[in-house]
Amino acid sequence: MEFRGHVKSSFIDYPDRICTVYFVGGCNLRCPYCHNSHLLRNEGPVIGEEEVFEYLEKRKKMLDGVCISGGEPTLHEGLAEFAGRIKEMGFLFKLDTNGTNPIVIEEMLDKGVVDYIAMDIKAPLGKYINITRVPVEAGVIEKSISLIRGSGVEHEFRTTVCRELLTVEDVEKIACLIKGCKKYVIQNFRDSNTVLAGEKKLTPFRPEEIKIVEGRLEGCFEQLVIR
Repeated sequence: MEFRGHVKSSFIDYPDRICTVYFVGGCNLRCPYCHNSHLLRNEGPVIGEEEVFEYLEKRKKMLDGVCISGGEPTLHEGLAEFAGRIKEMGFLFKLDTNGTNPIVIEEMLDKGVVDYIAMDIKAPLGKYINITRVPVEAGVIEKSISLIRGSGVEHEFRTTVCRELLTVEDVEKIACLIKGCKKYVIQNFRDSNTVLAGEKKLTPFRPEEIKIVEGRLEGCFEQLVIR
C-alpha cells in the first residue's frame, strides 16, 4: 500500500486512544464538502509501507493504534494484509470508510484485523447521489451497515451536515437507517480552502438546527456526538 499523508500523533481520531493517522489517495466518491480534495487527485509525496513500519517500530511505547483514512482505504489492494502486520506489531487498527466496499469490510472482520470502524453515512439512501455525485447502490451501503453493526467490533457511524445538502429531516432518516448502533457522530461542516466544492460554497447547520437534531435524536443512541 501507498499513502499520501500522515498525522504523526492524534488524540481525536481513535476514541480514548493515541494513534497515528495515514491517508490513502484516491476515492470513488466526490462529496462537495470533502476537505481532503487533494487526496482525490493522488497529490503529495508517496509514503510506502516500509516507511510506515519503520515509523511504528520507533513509537511502540508512544502510540496505541493506527488509523487508516483517506481517500477511501478499501479501494486499495492489500489492506487486510497491511492491517494484519499492524496488529502483529501490537497496535490497534482503526478503519475510516465510506462503506461502498462491503466485500473488503467483511474480509477484514473475518480475519480479525480491525479493532474500530468509522463509517460515513452520507445521506438517506434515496439522496445519496446528491452528495456522492456518482451512483451508489443502496444495497451496498445497507450491507456495510449490517456487517459493522453486527460485528462486535467497536464502531461509529457519522454524517457531515451542511445546509445546502441535508435537512434536519434527512438526519432523522439516517438515524432510522442505523438504528441499533451505539454511537452516531454528527459533524457540522467546517469551511476551508481545501474543500472540494470550493471555499464559501457550503454552510454549516445553524445552532438552532443542531439543537433540533439533538432533541429529535435524544435517546436513539447510547452516544450521540455533535462535532
